[in-house]
Amino acid sequence: MSHPSPLQSQPRVISLIASATEILHALGAGGMQIARSHECDYPPSVLELPQLTRAKFKVHGASSAEIDRSVKGLMQQGLAVYEVDAEKMRDLNPDLILTQDQCEVCAVSLADVERALCSWTGSEARIVSLRPHTLSDVYLDILAIAAAIGRPQAGQDLIHSMRTRLSEIAEAVSDRPKVSLGFVEWIEPPMSGGHWMPELIDIAGGISPFGIAGDNSPWVSWEQFAAADSDILLVAPCGYEIGTSLPELELLRSHPVFKNLRAVREGRVFVADGNAFFNRPGPRLVESAEILAEILHPDVRSYGHLGSAYVVWPS
Repeated sequence: MSHPSPLQSQPRVISLIASATEILHALGAGGMQIARSHECDYPPSVLELPQLTRAKFKVHGASSAEIDRSVKGLMQQGLAVYEVDAEKMRDLNPDLILTQDQCEVCAVSLADVERALCSWTGSEARIVSLRPHTLSDVYLDILAIAAAIGRPQAGQDLIHSMRTRLSEIAEAVSDRPKVSLGFVEWIEPPMSGGHWMPELIDIAGGISPFGIAGDNSPWVSWEQFAAADSDILLVAPCGYEIGTSLPELELLRSHPVFKNLRAVREGRVFVADGNAFFNRPGPRLVESAEILAEILHPDVRSYGHLGSAYVVWPS
């Protein structure tokens, strides 16, 4: 497969990862996108594009524990977690395909795309695969996409805007004591946030007892959450909207450890839209930091996210 550079001025782009779709549109290049993955849902206009992927396990109506079992079962059998419609993708004749090789569980991966392309002949489609683990990696991914579509300056401008806004958040809370935040990235089995999450929590004036910046998100038992005794608990499972998380939290009301967490007893539990924020390494990580700052230091500044991006639990 050849890798032409630079691409034509108006390349035909397929994005198979939600964060890349958001980056593409933030670069002002949304008009280049011709297809999407089943997870690409922002901006809403992308929902009109052809969908080229699907999950091989039940998602809608399944609990976090059921999804975990299904995904682990597929991986133990050496099977792909997602399916790519290779024929449909070939018919669209893309110049550029955006994917990722960070996690085969979270989204369509580079391996999935390569399997789909193995039967292609004569294609000049270029693949840009993202692997973000830190905020710096996210910036590098933005530059990679901007370069691939021939808009390097747009990439620099977007990064400058993100860094400026994040610096403003950090400055606003810089004179406040750090608040301990237990971040829940998956409910059952429990997982906390790694990768860029410790960085975002620090920017927003918090301390993360779990997770190391740049490392994979760690599995953390409720007993470990209890031992950490965090001031605040934020539940924002990967791929879950608020309405999906709330019923699972209700089931945890009787959990002997969860119900006795200090944050639960004292009413300092928040539920956020993990599908839109925190777990997507793209431009909306800035809004994610704003949400964190609102939760950790509500007396300092309000960005207007309460009630839409996150809620207090129980309401």
